[in-house]
Amino acid sequence: MRLAGPLRIVALVVTVGLTWIVVSILLGGPGSGFPRIQQLFTSPENSVTAEPRARKYKCGLPQPCPEEHLAFRMVSGAANVIGPKICLEDKMLMSSVKDNVGRGLNIALVNDVNDLLKFIRPLHEGTLVFVASYDDPATKMNEETRKLFSDLGSKNVKDLAFRDSWVFVGAKGVQNKSPFEQHVKNSKHTNKYEGWPEALEMEGCIPRRTTAS
Repeated sequence: MRLAGPLRIVALVVTVGLTWIVVSILLGGPGSGFPRIQQLFTSPENSVTAEPRARKYKCGLPQPCPEEHLAFRMVSGAANVIGPKICLEDKMLMSSVKDNVGRGLNIALVNDVNDLLKFIRPLHEGTLVFVASYDDPATKMNEETRKLFSDLGSKNVKDLAFRDSWVFVGAKGVQNKSPFEQHVKNSKHTNKYEGWPEALEMEGCIPRRTTAS
């Protein structure tokens, strides 16, 4: 008696059974009790959930400003290639993208009572002055210009020289020197770029000017 037929049937049943078991192991089907194939090849390092990105506030600050304070962020120009940026209350006042920056001193005048940007006008009491250098801020400065910035609260303007990096926030009528100022000298020993120091970045919260009712 020939057994080829029954053997083929048995072999087919065994093959189907083994296939079902393998599929259950690989896919981790319901009630299989086997881990998924991905879990078998996943290292503990790869299984760590990515940390959520830190929240950014106005002008990219890591923390919100208190009430009655203005959020700002400013970056000086990098060499003579990348222009400066001045952001106030999440509004980009000056940048290369806005095409309103140039070499030398880039100045934004802001009256924080009306929250308006003012250019080329006599400074009013309480007007905020944002300054970011680009390429060379000092060559065309004279003593009168330096005194003006000193009266606005700058302590470094008197030492500002050729191709220095400088960022500064001052105000008309301030009684003390501004805490918002950074200055890096142009020095071939410490310059980040060939002929220029590193770009400066400064951010913070400025108290709004209060007026008597």
